[in-house]
Amino acid sequence: MAGAERPRGGGRLLTGAAWAVIVLGLWLWGREITDVPGPAAGTGSAGSALVLGLPAPHAPLPGAAPPQRVDVGSIGVQAPVVPRGLDKDGAVDPPPYEQPGTVGWFGSGTRPGAAGAALLVGHVDTRSKPAVFYGLSATQVGEKVRVLRADGVVAEFTVEDVRVYERDRFDAAKVYGPRVPGRAELRLITCGGTYDKTAKEYTANVVVSAYLTDVVRAK
Repeated sequence: MAGAERPRGGGRLLTGAAWAVIVLGLWLWGREITDVPGPAAGTGSAGSALVLGLPAPHAPLPGAAPPQRVDVGSIGVQAPVVPRGLDKDGAVDPPPYEQPGTVGWFGSGTRPGAAGAALLVGHVDTRSKPAVFYGLSATQVGEKVRVLRADGVVAEFTVEDVRVYERDRFDAAKVYGPRVPGRAELRLITCGGTYDKTAKEYTANVVVSAYLTDVVRAK
């Protein structure tokens, strides 16, 4: 929570019991599996998209330009993006606490706009104040996420699902795997639930899922 003192390590985004399945999830993600279960009805599956009036997906972008900035206008986020890897426990390593306004991109995975699921992570808070993804859980289905790439292209994604995964029930395949084979997708992830003072970790992760719906050139 904002304003609380947080020991380092409390902001790891995928932790505890989830570690046992993270490597498997990343492996599946890298292969762009085609048998990942889709979202539940009403939360962004192909059928529910028509009911909700969500736009049709845009074709994935060619090339491999990395992301430079992410904008989530509905929650007031406009943040630089930096490549990150995995920490010593196998969790996706977010930017340092000294950079609370920066978002990390899993640099060994999919690039935003390309086919597959690209992963962006950020802190929910620091030891003393809110961080870049503090408002992520308030994101709504149908809202836009824009990613500026190094090639000058802005990839616009539409949110189709917002979920909270308890740490001991984290489903790496659903979080990391693409929902629809061949589609360009995006995941925004931060900590959620409550802060466990004993474990020095949050009890859950907030995961926003979106898919590519438009492409424009940066002005």
